[in-house]
Amino acid sequence: MSEKIRYTDEPLGELEIVPDFLPRPEDLVFRDEGVKVTIALSKRSVEFFKSEAQKHNTQYQRMIRRLLDAYAEHHSRRSRTARSARTRAKSARAG
Repeated sequence: MSEKIRYTDEPLGELEIVPDFLPRPEDLVFRDEGVKVTIALSKRSVEFFKSEAQKHNTQYQRMIRRLLDAYAEHHSRRSRTARSARTRAKSARAG
């Protein structure tokens, strides 16, 4: 690939327009089913998330939602691991 590409103004020939087959950008965004809730947060927490969201050019509600999702994911994985360890321990004692 050390050879340089030389562009010219030659005619392209007969062109064919193909239909757009790609999905819309909004169809590519994975979204979990949302549930609307009402929650009272401390003023300090909301101000923190608003400030951080502005710095990172995003929405503060989205940041809070992602934080809660990450927390739930971490602890649900941990509880599954703890459960499976207890199950293995019971099986070892029984067998």
